[in-house]
Amino acid sequence: MDTGTHLVIGLGLAGLSHIDPAISADTATATAVFIGTVVGSQIPDVDGLLRFKGNAIYIRNHRGRSHSLPALPLWTLLITGALALFFHGIPLLHLAMWVGLAVCFHVFTDCFNTYGTQAVRPFTEKWISWNIIHIFDPFIFTSHLAAIFMWSFKIASPTLIFPTLYALIALYYVWRTLDHFIIEKGLYRKDPTYQPGDKYTLIVTFNLYVWNVVKRRANGTYQLGELKNGKLKWLDTVTSAEHPAVEASKQHEDIQALLYFSSFAAAEVKTHRWGYEVRWADVRYRHRKQYPFVGVLLMDHNFEVLDSYVGWVNDSKLGKKLRVDLY
Repeated sequence: MDTGTHLVIGLGLAGLSHIDPAISADTATATAVFIGTVVGSQIPDVDGLLRFKGNAIYIRNHRGRSHSLPALPLWTLLITGALALFFHGIPLLHLAMWVGLAVCFHVFTDCFNTYGTQAVRPFTEKWISWNIIHIFDPFIFTSHLAAIFMWSFKIASPTLIFPTLYALIALYYVWRTLDHFIIEKGLYRKDPTYQPGDKYTLIVTFNLYVWNVVKRRANGTYQLGELKNGKLKWLDTVTSAEHPAVEASKQHEDIQALLYFSSFAAAEVKTHRWGYEVRWADVRYRHRKQYPFVGVLLMDHNFEVLDSYVGWVNDSKLGKKLRVDLY
């Protein structure tokens, strides 16, 4: 989820913690839990600092080790230990339980996005991305805001507000998961071009009733489409180029980072007077007829690297990221 949503979830879990008598009975403990759930709801994304080391390192590692199984107790212990230095005599076990819940909830919700996490590390480095909940979900965000507002102005007790909120959130996740499963399994029936071996991936959008669709054919070709109000429409076809420059590009760290993260990447090659431009794009993120999540490598005719870029960018700004004089 986005940072704002993680923040309101942290505040919501602080409100929910009042169902615990050890929290509601003591102001100091409630304050410590409030801080702990807010920090815990954000701490796995501390790996965002890797941006300062370069996009390739960031893309390869974001939502990786910081969201892994060993990280969950590690973050919990670090936050609980830090708070224990300032809040003496509070029940640390209760504090750790709510901090741990905030940390786990962060990772759990991230698994439902298209970006995903490596939540099962160290057992596997596979990216878990269920494509069910948008990175910013209006219902989740606004329902938390409403609950926090009612709590702040004492319209109702937090022991009533937040259990109700999270019961609704749980039902929402169940509904979205079942909806996604049923629709994805039935996509081939809506596709007149279906052939045996075609594999469909249904991807959530901001609109509850609009889904993006990626179809991978047996020959490796991708078809990109939109399912809107139950009607499937194909919008683009992408075939990964076969060229020596494409193979050479796989040795570069920027391209390796993108390919490590995405199993939906396709390459395009352009020949210039100075050499080759190889552009890898993650086809899941089609937006306004473009593919903004790319890895681009400029090479001379001997496949020596001239410049590179990996990350989010549109075509109009890509030239600013690379050596414009080459064009």
